[in-house]
Amino acid sequence: MSAVLEIQGTGIRFGGLVALDDVNVNVPEWEIVGLIGPNGAGKTTLFNCIMGAYTANTGKIIYRGRDISLLPTHRRTALGIGRTFQNIGLIRGLTVVENFMVAQHSRIGYGAWSALLGVPRSFAEERRLKANAMEVLDFIGMAHLADSQLEGLPYGTLKLIEVGTVLATDPDVLLLDEPSSGMGPDEAHEFGERLLKLRKTLNLTVLMIEHHVPLVVNVCDYVYVLNFGKILTEGKPQAVRNHPEVVAAYLGGEVTTDEEEQTPQISPEEETAGVTA
Repeated sequence: MSAVLEIQGTGIRFGGLVALDDVNVNVPEWEIVGLIGPNGAGKTTLFNCIMGAYTANTGKIIYRGRDISLLPTHRRTALGIGRTFQNIGLIRGLTVVENFMVAQHSRIGYGAWSALLGVPRSFAEERRLKANAMEVLDFIGMAHLADSQLEGLPYGTLKLIEVGTVLATDPDVLLLDEPSSGMGPDEAHEFGERLLKLRKTLNLTVLMIEHHVPLVVNVCDYVYVLNFGKILTEGKPQAVRNHPEVVAAYLGGEVTTDEEEQTPQISPEEETAGVTA
């Protein structure tokens, strides 16, 4: 299957620090690709390069065969690349549905003067955006929270709401930065089930930074491991999970020799919440 998103030889330095060095990642259409690695490995930096928040020193970002390396972030978003953040990127002073509407600002068909003057077109557009927001909220099972303030909502719920706001922009490729952060094992499992449903129903392509190992194994078609800014290994989730260098560099444990399955030793804290990228 052809790649929708290709990261080709991407490298970036911050002064004397090499954050990424010749990173190559392919994200095939309609697949969920995982990106894992220890703290400071460069995972979020790679996302920033993909979205244009950082300009890489070397390499290319290719989207559907087009080099987008020099495009600004809003142009990449308009092409169909959506992204969530490690720290929740929602506006706390607004309701859930208002956040969904703000997320769709690039799709608004009227200008500032029309909004200030309250012309009929602006009201029609607002109704359209709200209808789309409610449709997405209903799809992810959170329509009942539409008019709720963000303050007081559980962290796991906020993470799912953030994913929903990105879905409201109708992306082709979804970049998820630690979506299960703050969730317990049951919540992370439920999120994984929702993600698989979204992929199937919306024909989504997903690149996901994630530390919750069972979630990665359950939902990802392919996994890349970053360590010190370089690709350490790549492959199918189970093979990567049991790779000796991955266990040593990322999980900090040893591979068992159980005849049925080799699995790394994961601490209860890592199994429950992961670590910060």
